[in-house]
Amino acid sequence: MFFSVVIPTYNRLAILTKCLEAMEAQRWEGRYEIVVVDDGSTDGTVAFLQDHPERFSHVRLLVQDHRGPAAARNLGVADARGDTVIFIDSDLVVTPVFLECHARALEEHAGDAVFTYGRVVNTCNFEHPELEPYKITDFSAAYFATGNVAIARHWLEKAGPFDEAFSLYGWEDLELGVRLKKLGLKLVKCPEAVGYHWHPPFTLKQLPSLIQKEYERGRMGVVFYRKHPNWDVRMMIQMTPLHQALWGLLSLGGRLNEKTMAPLLQYLIDRGKPQLALELARVFLNWYNVRGVYAAYREAGS
Repeated sequence: MFFSVVIPTYNRLAILTKCLEAMEAQRWEGRYEIVVVDDGSTDGTVAFLQDHPERFSHVRLLVQDHRGPAAARNLGVADARGDTVIFIDSDLVVTPVFLECHARALEEHAGDAVFTYGRVVNTCNFEHPELEPYKITDFSAAYFATGNVAIARHWLEKAGPFDEAFSLYGWEDLELGVRLKKLGLKLVKCPEAVGYHWHPPFTLKQLPSLIQKEYERGRMGVVFYRKHPNWDVRMMIQMTPLHQALWGLLSLGGRLNEKTMAPLLQYLIDRGKPQLALELARVFLNWYNVRGVYAAYREAGS
């Protein structure tokens, strides 16, 4: 088994360095390469990797203009040399047995139409992300998510590339998952192949960008639905009367928003509970997402 670990990155040099150091420290005795695809970073990522080849002996660097993660992953897969592709994000720090665990799970299902999905634990601990325990909020019911997944390359070739129409935030991996499911692939969970997904501690300054992401996710959700117009996708992108009613009710019709909830969120942040503050903020963030979905749907004339 020859792994090609495909990692798209955009302006994440600090955490990317930790990501790559963890990948270089694998106990896996088989062959593997790390295909880093820089998506037009402006933070010195390319120069840093070019200047430190001795630190990252498994890394091959590819560079493209800023076109989004779908295009970056497509470029990485096209240039990959391995028979098995692992997708991780550039803000994921894995354990030394990461490759070994994915390999073991795939070998146990040799000959079957499967891919493996590792555990992702969210953390804001930059210095020691591996100290973060697994939390109920880390659970994911996604069928195919590129934060931590391993799949035989020939299945990707059969399903076709990531759709680069997903030029904004969200859904390009789940859309590919729909096509993989139609081919009959089964998901095999591999919790031992754990990765720690780092993000900076939540602050109120992040709210404008988080709201923008929700609008983008809504717009890309409509791209997803137009490709696969079925109830499952409607549920995933929250384009149902149930989601409208739920998030409209919880946000009091939008009255609970980034302005009215700011004092409570700041109170929690000041007391060392930024994650709880973020979870509460999701009440209005989800409301923005639902509104974004329906706005994009109306604009599309559907």
